[in-house]
Amino acid sequence: MSLAAKEAIKETADTCHAKEWLRRYQRVRAATETICAPLYKEDYMVQSMPDVSPPKWHIAHVSWFFEAFVLKPFYPAYQTLDPAYDHLFNSYYVTHGTPFPRPDRGMISRPTVDDVYRYRAHIDQAMEALLNDPPQAHLEEILRRLELGLPHEQQHQELLFMDIKHILAQNPLCPVYRDDVAPPPVHEVGALGWHAYSAGVRSIGHDEAEKGFAYDNEMGRHRQFVEAFQIADRPVTNGEFLEFIRAGGYDKPDYWLSDGWATVQAEGWRAPLYWVERDGVWHHFTLSGLVPVDLSAPVCHVSFFEAEAYAQWVGARLPTEAEWETVARDVPMQGNFVEQDHLQPVAAAVPKDLPGQMFGDVWEWTGSAYRPYPGFRTLPGSLGEYNGKFMSGQMVLRGGCCATPGDHIRATYRNFFPPHARWAFSGFRLAKEG
Repeated sequence: MSLAAKEAIKETADTCHAKEWLRRYQRVRAATETICAPLYKEDYMVQSMPDVSPPKWHIAHVSWFFEAFVLKPFYPAYQTLDPAYDHLFNSYYVTHGTPFPRPDRGMISRPTVDDVYRYRAHIDQAMEALLNDPPQAHLEEILRRLELGLPHEQQHQELLFMDIKHILAQNPLCPVYRDDVAPPPVHEVGALGWHAYSAGVRSIGHDEAEKGFAYDNEMGRHRQFVEAFQIADRPVTNGEFLEFIRAGGYDKPDYWLSDGWATVQAEGWRAPLYWVERDGVWHHFTLSGLVPVDLSAPVCHVSFFEAEAYAQWVGARLPTEAEWETVARDVPMQGNFVEQDHLQPVAAAVPKDLPGQMFGDVWEWTGSAYRPYPGFRTLPGSLGEYNGKFMSGQMVLRGGCCATPGDHIRATYRNFFPPHARWAFSGFRLAKEG
Protein backbone atom coordinates (compact mmCIF):
# COMPACT_ATOMS: atom_id res chain seq x y z
CA MET A 1 0.00 0.00 0.00
CA SER A 2 1.35 3.41 -0.93
CA LEU A 3 2.10 6.11 1.61
CA ALA A 4 -0.61 8.27 0.07
CA ALA A 5 -3.16 5.47 0.49
CA LYS A 6 -2.18 4.97 4.15
CA GLU A 7 -2.51 8.69 4.82
CA ALA A 8 -5.91 8.72 3.14
CA ILE A 9 -7.10 5.84 5.35
CA LYS A 10 -5.82 7.60 8.47
CA GLU A 11 -7.51 10.84 7.45
CA THR A 12 -10.81 9.01 6.92
CA ALA A 13 -10.51 7.33 10.34
CA ASP A 14 -9.71 10.65 12.02
CA THR A 15 -12.68 12.30 10.36
CA CYS A 16 -14.99 9.51 11.55
CA HIS A 17 -13.60 9.93 15.06
CA ALA A 18 -14.32 13.65 14.91
CA LYS A 19 -17.89 12.93 13.85
CA GLU A 20 -18.32 10.67 16.87
CA TRP A 21 -17.27 13.62 19.01
CA LEU A 22 -19.73 15.80 17.13
CA ARG A 23 -22.57 13.47 18.12
CA ARG A 24 -21.47 13.63 21.75
CA TYR A 25 -21.21 17.42 21.49
CA GLN A 26 -24.77 17.63 20.16
CA ARG A 27 -26.08 15.36 22.94
CA VAL A 28 -24.49 17.44 25.72
CA ARG A 29 -25.60 20.74 24.16
CA ALA A 30 -29.17 19.48 23.82
CA ALA A 31 -29.23 18.53 27.51
CA THR A 32 -28.48 22.15 28.50
CA GLU A 33 -31.41 23.42 26.46
CA THR A 34 -33.68 20.76 27.97
CA ILE A 35 -32.82 22.07 31.45
CA CYS A 36 -33.76 25.60 30.41
CA ALA A 37 -36.95 24.62 28.57
CA PRO A 38 -39.31 25.02 31.59
CA LEU A 39 -38.09 28.57 32.28
CA TYR A 40 -39.95 31.75 31.45
CA LYS A 41 -37.94 34.52 29.86
CA GLU A 42 -38.19 36.50 33.09
CA ASP A 43 -36.39 33.65 34.91
CA TYR A 44 -33.37 33.84 32.61
CA MET A 45 -32.31 37.27 33.88
CA VAL A 46 -32.36 36.90 37.68
CA GLN A 47 -29.17 36.85 39.74
CA SER A 48 -30.30 36.06 43.28
CA MET A 49 -26.85 36.35 44.91
CA PRO A 50 -23.28 36.92 43.69
CA ASP A 51 -22.52 33.17 43.53
CA VAL A 52 -25.56 32.56 41.30
CA SER A 53 -25.39 33.31 37.58
CA PRO A 54 -28.50 34.09 35.52
CA PRO A 55 -29.48 31.12 33.31
CA LYS A 56 -28.99 33.36 30.27
CA TRP A 57 -25.37 33.87 31.23
CA HIS A 58 -24.78 30.11 31.66
CA ILE A 59 -26.02 29.19 28.21
CA ALA A 60 -23.97 32.00 26.67
CA HIS A 61 -20.79 31.21 28.63
CA VAL A 62 -20.65 27.53 27.68
CA SER A 63 -21.00 28.60 24.04
CA TRP A 64 -18.28 31.24 24.51
CA PHE A 65 -15.97 28.47 25.78
CA PHE A 66 -16.09 26.65 22.43
CA GLU A 67 -15.77 29.91 20.53
CA ALA A 68 -12.75 31.09 22.52
CA PHE A 69 -10.84 27.84 22.80
CA VAL A 70 -11.82 25.82 19.71
CA LEU A 71 -13.33 27.91 16.92
CA LYS A 72 -11.16 31.02 17.01
CA PRO A 73 -7.85 29.12 17.20
CA PHE A 74 -8.63 26.32 14.74
CA TYR A 75 -11.39 27.39 12.32
CA PRO A 76 -10.12 30.18 10.05
CA ALA A 77 -13.52 30.61 8.38
CA TYR A 78 -15.21 31.37 11.71
CA GLN A 79 -16.65 34.86 12.20
CA THR A 80 -17.79 35.93 15.64
CA LEU A 81 -21.37 37.11 16.01
CA ASP A 82 -20.44 40.02 18.30
CA PRO A 83 -16.91 40.86 19.53
CA ALA A 84 -18.36 42.19 22.81
CA TYR A 85 -19.39 38.68 23.82
CA ASP A 86 -15.74 37.78 24.45
CA HIS A 87 -15.85 40.14 27.43
CA LEU A 88 -19.43 39.60 28.59
CA PHE A 89 -19.27 35.82 28.79
CA ASN A 90 -15.68 35.24 29.91
CA SER A 91 -15.96 33.82 33.44
CA TYR A 92 -12.49 34.06 34.97
CA TYR A 93 -9.87 33.51 32.25
CA VAL A 94 -7.72 36.57 32.84
CA THR A 95 -4.94 35.26 30.59
CA HIS A 96 -7.46 35.17 27.73
CA GLY A 97 -8.99 38.61 28.23
CA THR A 98 -10.97 40.69 30.71
CA PRO A 99 -13.73 38.73 32.45
CA PHE A 100 -17.02 40.47 33.20
CA PRO A 101 -17.44 40.79 37.00
CA ARG A 102 -19.34 37.83 38.40
CA PRO A 103 -21.57 39.78 40.83
CA ASP A 104 -22.78 41.97 37.93
CA ARG A 105 -23.91 39.25 35.52
CA GLY A 106 -27.54 40.02 36.29
CA MET A 107 -27.02 43.51 34.88
CA ILE A 108 -26.57 42.22 31.33
CA SER A 109 -30.11 42.81 30.05
CA ARG A 110 -28.75 43.03 26.50
CA PRO A 111 -28.08 40.83 24.58
CA THR A 112 -31.56 39.43 25.06
CA VAL A 113 -32.46 35.81 25.70
CA ASP A 114 -33.29 35.43 22.01
CA ASP A 115 -29.94 36.97 21.09
CA VAL A 116 -28.12 34.52 23.33
CA TYR A 117 -29.91 31.54 21.78
CA ARG A 118 -28.95 32.86 18.34
CA TYR A 119 -25.36 33.06 19.55
CA ARG A 120 -25.60 29.48 20.81
CA ALA A 121 -26.97 28.28 17.46
CA HIS A 122 -24.20 30.19 15.67
CA ILE A 123 -21.55 28.36 17.71
CA ASP A 124 -23.23 24.98 17.16
CA GLN A 125 -23.36 25.51 13.41
CA ALA A 126 -19.67 26.41 13.30
CA MET A 127 -18.68 23.47 15.52
CA GLU A 128 -20.61 21.11 13.25
CA ALA A 129 -18.81 22.47 10.19
CA LEU A 130 -15.43 22.17 11.93
CA LEU A 131 -15.94 18.60 13.13
CA ASN A 132 -17.37 17.42 9.81
CA ASP A 133 -14.19 18.55 8.05
CA PRO A 134 -11.51 18.94 10.72
CA PRO A 135 -8.01 20.20 9.91
CA GLN A 136 -5.79 17.14 10.28
CA ALA A 137 -2.83 19.14 11.59
CA HIS A 138 -4.82 20.33 14.61
CA LEU A 139 -7.32 17.51 15.10
CA GLU A 140 -5.67 16.04 18.19
CA GLU A 141 -5.65 19.39 19.97
CA ILE A 142 -9.23 20.18 18.87
CA LEU A 143 -10.46 16.90 20.33
CA ARG A 144 -8.44 17.43 23.51
CA ARG A 145 -10.15 20.77 24.03
CA LEU A 146 -13.52 19.28 23.16
CA GLU A 147 -12.89 16.60 25.75
CA LEU A 148 -12.54 19.35 28.34
CA GLY A 149 -15.31 21.57 26.96
CA LEU A 150 -18.06 18.96 27.20
CA PRO A 151 -17.51 18.14 30.91
CA HIS A 152 -17.28 21.91 31.42
CA GLU A 153 -20.78 22.26 29.99
CA GLN A 154 -21.99 19.37 32.15
CA GLN A 155 -20.67 21.22 35.20
CA HIS A 156 -22.74 24.19 34.13
CA GLN A 157 -25.79 21.97 33.70
CA GLU A 158 -25.52 21.11 37.38
CA LEU A 159 -24.92 24.78 38.19
CA LEU A 160 -28.06 25.65 36.24
CA PHE A 161 -30.15 23.42 38.49
CA MET A 162 -28.50 24.92 41.59
CA ASP A 163 -28.97 28.48 40.37
CA ILE A 164 -32.51 28.01 39.07
CA LYS A 165 -33.49 26.57 42.44
CA HIS A 166 -31.95 29.49 44.32
CA ILE A 167 -33.57 32.01 41.98
CA LEU A 168 -37.05 30.53 42.34
CA ALA A 169 -36.67 30.11 46.09
CA GLN A 170 -36.42 33.88 46.55
CA ASN A 171 -39.96 34.28 45.21
CA PRO A 172 -42.58 34.17 48.02
CA LEU A 173 -44.96 32.41 45.60
CA CYS A 174 -42.63 29.36 45.72
CA PRO A 175 -42.91 28.81 41.96
CA VAL A 176 -42.54 25.31 40.58
CA TYR A 177 -39.76 24.66 38.07
CA ARG A 178 -41.27 21.32 37.02
CA ASP A 179 -44.35 19.53 38.31
CA ASP A 180 -43.60 16.25 36.53
CA VAL A 181 -40.37 15.05 38.15
CA ALA A 182 -40.13 11.35 38.99
CA PRO A 183 -41.67 10.58 42.40
CA PRO A 184 -39.20 9.47 45.08
CA PRO A 185 -38.95 5.78 45.97
CA VAL A 186 -40.21 4.69 49.37
CA HIS A 187 -37.52 3.16 51.58
CA GLU A 188 -37.27 2.61 55.30
CA VAL A 189 -33.91 3.88 56.49
CA GLY A 190 -32.63 2.10 59.57
CA ALA A 191 -30.13 3.16 62.19
CA LEU A 192 -26.74 4.30 60.95
CA GLY A 193 -24.31 1.45 60.35
CA TRP A 194 -20.53 1.42 59.96
CA HIS A 195 -17.95 -0.23 57.73
CA ALA A 196 -14.37 -0.68 58.94
CA TYR A 197 -11.23 -0.34 56.80
CA SER A 198 -7.74 -1.34 57.85
CA ALA A 199 -4.73 0.92 57.77
CA GLY A 200 -2.53 0.80 54.72
CA VAL A 201 -0.96 2.55 51.77
CA ARG A 202 -3.57 3.57 49.18
CA SER A 203 -3.26 4.83 45.64
CA ILE A 204 -5.17 8.10 45.37
CA GLY A 205 -6.04 10.09 42.25
CA HIS A 206 -6.52 9.39 38.57
CA ASP A 207 -3.97 7.27 36.76
CA GLU A 208 -3.18 8.84 33.40
CA ALA A 209 -2.76 5.33 31.99
CA GLU A 210 -6.44 4.62 32.74
CA LYS A 211 -9.00 5.17 30.03
CA GLY A 212 -11.45 8.01 30.39
CA PHE A 213 -11.35 11.72 31.02
CA ALA A 214 -10.31 13.34 34.29
CA TYR A 215 -9.63 16.93 35.27
CA ASP A 216 -6.10 18.12 35.93
CA ASN A 217 -6.78 18.39 39.68
CA GLU A 218 -7.38 14.61 39.81
CA MET A 219 -4.03 13.85 38.19
CA GLY A 220 -0.87 12.79 39.93
CA ARG A 221 -1.91 9.42 41.29
CA HIS A 222 0.13 8.96 44.41
CA ARG A 223 0.56 6.73 47.41
CA GLN A 224 -0.86 7.84 50.71
CA PHE A 225 -0.87 6.06 54.04
CA VAL A 226 -4.39 5.95 55.48
CA GLU A 227 -4.90 5.01 59.11
CA ALA A 228 -7.61 2.53 60.06
CA PHE A 229 -11.01 4.16 59.92
CA GLN A 230 -14.73 3.52 59.87
CA ILE A 231 -17.22 5.15 57.53
CA ALA A 232 -21.00 5.37 57.75
CA ASP A 233 -23.07 3.14 55.50
CA ARG A 234 -25.10 6.10 54.19
CA PRO A 235 -25.26 9.90 54.37
CA VAL A 236 -26.83 11.67 57.33
CA THR A 237 -30.58 12.02 56.80
CA ASN A 238 -32.95 14.94 57.19
CA GLY A 239 -34.46 13.25 60.22
CA GLU A 240 -31.11 12.89 61.93
CA PHE A 241 -30.18 16.49 61.18
CA LEU A 242 -33.54 17.61 62.53
CA GLU A 243 -32.56 16.12 65.88
CA PHE A 244 -29.48 18.33 65.83
CA ILE A 245 -31.72 21.36 65.24
CA ARG A 246 -34.09 20.37 68.04
CA ALA A 247 -31.17 19.83 70.40
CA GLY A 248 -30.18 23.48 69.90
CA GLY A 249 -27.29 22.74 67.56
CA TYR A 250 -27.46 26.19 65.98
CA ASP A 251 -27.45 27.84 69.43
CA LYS A 252 -24.36 26.22 70.96
CA PRO A 253 -20.90 27.35 69.87
CA ASP A 254 -19.34 24.21 71.39
CA TYR A 255 -19.76 22.21 68.16
CA TRP A 256 -18.73 24.87 65.67
CA LEU A 257 -15.47 25.96 64.12
CA SER A 258 -14.79 29.61 64.88
CA ASP A 259 -15.51 30.76 61.32
CA GLY A 260 -18.59 28.56 61.26
CA TRP A 261 -20.03 30.03 64.44
CA ALA A 262 -19.33 33.54 63.17
CA THR A 263 -21.18 32.68 59.96
CA VAL A 264 -24.16 31.24 61.85
CA GLN A 265 -24.39 34.44 63.88
CA ALA A 266 -23.95 36.77 60.92
CA GLU A 267 -26.35 34.93 58.59
CA GLY A 268 -28.94 33.87 61.17
CA TRP A 269 -28.83 30.21 60.15
CA ARG A 270 -31.37 28.06 62.00
CA ALA A 271 -31.69 25.11 59.58
CA PRO A 272 -30.38 23.97 56.18
CA LEU A 273 -30.92 26.29 53.24
CA TYR A 274 -34.50 26.21 51.88
CA TRP A 275 -36.00 24.81 55.12
CA VAL A 276 -39.02 26.59 56.60
CA GLU A 277 -41.32 25.53 59.43
CA ARG A 278 -45.04 25.72 58.73
CA ASP A 279 -47.55 24.87 61.48
CA GLY A 280 -44.95 22.79 63.31
CA VAL A 281 -43.93 20.82 60.19
CA TRP A 282 -40.64 21.38 58.41
CA HIS A 283 -40.87 21.98 54.68
CA HIS A 284 -38.18 22.73 52.15
CA PHE A 285 -38.16 24.37 48.76
CA THR A 286 -37.42 21.99 45.90
CA LEU A 287 -37.54 22.26 42.12
CA SER A 288 -41.09 20.91 42.52
CA GLY A 289 -42.01 23.72 44.91
CA LEU A 290 -42.40 23.75 48.69
CA VAL A 291 -42.91 20.23 50.08
CA PRO A 292 -42.63 18.53 53.49
CA VAL A 293 -39.12 17.38 54.34
CA ASP A 294 -38.60 13.65 53.70
CA LEU A 295 -36.99 12.56 56.96
CA SER A 296 -35.42 9.46 55.34
CA ALA A 297 -33.67 11.31 52.50
CA PRO A 298 -30.10 12.62 52.82
CA VAL A 299 -29.90 16.09 54.29
CA CYS A 300 -29.01 18.60 51.58
CA HIS A 301 -27.98 22.24 51.17
CA VAL A 302 -25.78 22.29 54.24
CA SER A 303 -22.39 23.96 54.42
CA PHE A 304 -19.12 22.38 55.46
CA PHE A 305 -19.51 24.31 58.73
CA GLU A 306 -22.89 22.65 59.41
CA ALA A 307 -21.61 19.21 58.47
CA GLU A 308 -18.61 19.64 60.75
CA ALA A 309 -20.80 20.87 63.63
CA TYR A 310 -23.15 17.91 63.32
CA ALA A 311 -20.22 15.51 63.28
CA GLN A 312 -18.86 17.08 66.46
CA TRP A 313 -22.30 16.83 68.07
CA VAL A 314 -22.48 13.06 67.54
CA GLY A 315 -18.83 12.43 68.41
CA ALA A 316 -17.69 11.63 64.89
CA ARG A 317 -15.95 13.50 62.07
CA LEU A 318 -16.03 13.96 58.31
CA PRO A 319 -14.02 11.52 56.20
CA THR A 320 -10.87 12.69 54.49
CA GLU A 321 -10.99 12.62 50.71
CA ALA A 322 -8.42 9.78 50.74
CA GLU A 323 -10.70 7.74 53.00
CA TRP A 324 -13.71 8.53 50.83
CA GLU A 325 -11.89 7.50 47.64
CA THR A 326 -10.58 4.32 49.29
CA VAL A 327 -14.18 3.27 49.91
CA ALA A 328 -15.67 4.54 46.64
CA ARG A 329 -13.26 2.63 44.40
CA ASP A 330 -14.99 -0.62 45.40
CA VAL A 331 -18.55 0.71 45.18
CA PRO A 332 -20.62 0.40 41.96
CA MET A 333 -20.97 3.78 40.28
CA GLN A 334 -24.74 3.81 40.54
CA GLY A 335 -27.09 6.25 42.20
CA ASN A 336 -29.61 9.02 41.97
CA PHE A 337 -28.23 11.16 39.13
CA VAL A 338 -29.99 13.65 36.88
CA GLU A 339 -31.12 10.81 34.60
CA GLN A 340 -33.31 9.43 37.42
CA ASP A 341 -35.20 12.73 37.18
CA HIS A 342 -35.96 13.13 40.87
CA LEU A 343 -33.97 16.39 40.95
CA GLN A 344 -33.82 15.95 44.71
CA PRO A 345 -31.99 13.58 47.08
CA VAL A 346 -34.12 10.55 47.90
CA ALA A 347 -34.08 7.75 50.44
CA ALA A 348 -32.39 4.61 49.16
CA ALA A 349 -32.00 1.02 50.25
CA VAL A 350 -28.61 0.56 51.93
CA PRO A 351 -26.62 -2.55 50.91
CA LYS A 352 -25.26 -4.71 53.72
CA ASP A 353 -21.79 -5.34 52.39
CA LEU A 354 -20.83 -1.87 51.10
CA PRO A 355 -21.62 1.73 52.00
CA GLY A 356 -24.62 3.07 50.08
CA GLN A 357 -25.34 6.27 48.17
CA MET A 358 -21.65 7.01 47.59
CA PHE A 359 -22.57 8.35 44.17
CA GLY A 360 -25.47 10.68 43.37
CA ASP A 361 -28.03 12.23 45.73
CA VAL A 362 -25.69 14.73 47.48
CA TRP A 363 -22.15 15.93 47.05
CA GLU A 364 -20.46 14.81 50.27
CA TRP A 365 -18.29 17.23 52.19
CA THR A 366 -14.95 15.80 53.24
CA GLY A 367 -12.60 17.07 55.91
CA SER A 368 -9.91 17.78 53.30
CA ALA A 369 -8.85 21.17 52.03
CA TYR A 370 -8.73 21.59 48.26
CA ARG A 371 -5.00 21.43 47.58
CA PRO A 372 -2.89 20.01 44.73
CA TYR A 373 -1.76 16.42 44.60
CA PRO A 374 1.99 15.71 44.46
CA GLY A 375 3.31 16.53 41.02
CA PHE A 376 0.24 18.57 40.03
CA ARG A 377 0.73 20.69 36.92
CA THR A 378 -1.79 23.08 35.43
CA LEU A 379 -2.77 22.78 31.78
CA PRO A 380 -0.77 24.96 29.38
CA GLY A 381 -2.15 28.35 28.31
CA SER A 382 -5.44 29.88 29.42
CA LEU A 383 -6.94 26.46 30.14
CA GLY A 384 -4.46 26.23 33.00
CA GLU A 385 -6.80 28.56 34.88
CA TYR A 386 -9.50 25.89 34.97
CA ASN A 387 -8.84 24.41 38.44
CA GLY A 388 -5.45 25.18 39.91
CA LYS A 389 -6.05 28.86 40.68
CA PHE A 390 -8.83 27.97 43.14
CA MET A 391 -6.69 25.81 45.44
CA SER A 392 -7.07 28.07 48.45
CA GLY A 393 -9.78 28.42 51.10
CA GLN A 394 -12.02 25.68 49.71
CA MET A 395 -13.02 22.18 50.83
CA VAL A 396 -13.33 19.02 48.74
CA LEU A 397 -16.66 17.31 48.07
CA ARG A 398 -17.04 13.89 46.48
CA GLY A 399 -19.53 11.65 44.72
CA GLY A 400 -21.86 13.79 42.59
CA CYS A 401 -25.50 14.56 43.29
CA CYS A 402 -29.05 14.32 42.00
CA ALA A 403 -28.29 17.03 39.40
CA THR A 404 -25.06 15.44 38.12
CA PRO A 405 -25.07 13.61 34.76
CA GLY A 406 -24.25 9.96 35.40
CA ASP A 407 -21.39 9.88 32.88
CA HIS A 408 -19.78 12.94 34.45
CA ILE A 409 -18.73 11.39 37.77
CA ARG A 410 -15.98 9.00 38.86
CA ALA A 411 -14.38 7.92 42.14
CA THR A 412 -11.50 10.37 41.73
CA TYR A 413 -13.62 13.46 40.91
CA ARG A 414 -12.78 16.40 43.17
CA ASN A 415 -15.44 19.07 43.53
CA PHE A 416 -14.74 22.08 45.72
CA PHE A 417 -16.65 24.91 47.39
CA PRO A 418 -15.96 27.46 50.13
CA PRO A 419 -16.90 26.12 53.58
CA HIS A 420 -19.87 28.50 53.94
CA ALA A 421 -21.52 27.53 50.60
CA ARG A 422 -24.99 25.97 50.87
CA TRP A 423 -26.73 26.37 47.50
CA ALA A 424 -25.05 23.30 46.00
CA PHE A 425 -26.71 19.90 46.47
CA SER A 426 -24.31 19.21 49.34
CA GLY A 427 -24.66 16.77 52.23
CA PHE A 428 -22.29 14.53 54.16
CA ARG A 429 -21.61 11.17 55.76
CA LEU A 430 -19.74 10.48 58.96
CA ALA A 431 -16.45 8.79 59.70
CA LYS A 432 -14.53 7.87 62.83
CA GLU A 433 -11.29 6.29 63.83
CA GLY A 434 -10.89 2.58 63.21
